[in-house]
Amino acid sequence: MILKLIKAGTAAAAKTSAWSALWTFPSILLSAFVIAWGAEAAQFLISQGLALAILAWLQTLPEFAVEAVIAWNAGKDPSQSHLAIANFTGSLRLLVGLGWPMIYFVAAYFSWKKKPGFITIHLDREHSVEVFGLLLPILYFLVIWWKGTLSLWDAFPLSFFYFAYLWVLWKIPPREVEDETLDDLDYVPRTVLAMQPRARNAAIWALFVAGGAILFFSAHPFLNSMLAIAAGLGVPTFVFVQWVAPFLSEFPEKLSAFNWARKISAAPVALMNMVSSNINQWSILSAMIPVLFVISAGKIIPLQFDEFQRNEILLTILQSFLGFLLLMNLQLVMYEAAILFVFWAVQFFIPAIREEMIFVYLGWCIIEMVKLVINLVRARQSPAAWTALRETLARRFDAPAEG
Repeated sequence: MILKLIKAGTAAAAKTSAWSALWTFPSILLSAFVIAWGAEAAQFLISQGLALAILAWLQTLPEFAVEAVIAWNAGKDPSQSHLAIANFTGSLRLLVGLGWPMIYFVAAYFSWKKKPGFITIHLDREHSVEVFGLLLPILYFLVIWWKGTLSLWDAFPLSFFYFAYLWVLWKIPPREVEDETLDDLDYVPRTVLAMQPRARNAAIWALFVAGGAILFFSAHPFLNSMLAIAAGLGVPTFVFVQWVAPFLSEFPEKLSAFNWARKISAAPVALMNMVSSNINQWSILSAMIPVLFVISAGKIIPLQFDEFQRNEILLTILQSFLGFLLLMNLQLVMYEAAILFVFWAVQFFIPAIREEMIFVYLGWCIIEMVKLVINLVRARQSPAAWTALRETLARRFDAPAEG
């Protein structure tokens, strides 16, 4: 059990777990590449968004495992409920504050080596589904923050948002296989797509299953080995659960994103991989927490948040909402990636000013919303993501795209 390992941290347990890193770390690396190869090939059989949603779900299995253990223990001992929120908020803030900027700056670095100058990551029109997939669970979490509880009943709308998002992705057609597109793929997915249809389909499923299986069997020992090493360094429990555990559990998706971002042309896919993980955790993962909490407690009771936990939730909501606003023009530029990283770094390295950072995030959200309104009023130009979403839904559901 992860919390027991964190609290105990005995020399013997730490030594045993630490040595398992010799095989679990390479296994995690391999699983990340295998699952990513499956997603790269699958985008030509199903929509890219759905392929990335499957990828994100498999990649966040370690995060689900960590959160499940913490939620279950909190049901037995409600005093531990703050750790569930610590892990949840830390994981989301790492994705937006570290993951998104990492994708931009990795792509910019490899682009700069070819031609000096900062790049712009341009998203595809269908990526508007992922962008708006962030919005509903974020807005609902404002309700959760306002009432100060996460209850069993909150799991229903949160789950609905996730499955509605998957349903829309299911309706989007797969991409056309073009020579230029194939040239950007790694050797394995390119080889798979060259197979006959039946063998190709079987190979794609085999990549997902094999990568998922490797991840399933190596994730827990990998987390334990890394947690034991960090615990031996005397990292405080709350900081450990909020930052160290999520960073390790998100390692597979960060590795996949790095691999795509370095290709430059695949940077939008890397960014959508991260956004899919955000949606996954805001919706279905957060819905899992009260369910396991209630089952473990043996009675229907909500997780109660104190003022500190509510501030953590609000800070996380505002950070993700800012990320949503920055992607409303279906692109990510240098200063936007820098803002996300700097804001995250400040509240990470100077936790004493996190309450003040709430107002910083809120202020910048207001700035971005004012810019959207000015564009709408003066230029009569709707945000690109909104226009693209309407077009995508109109095409897929035979509904007219009205102004």
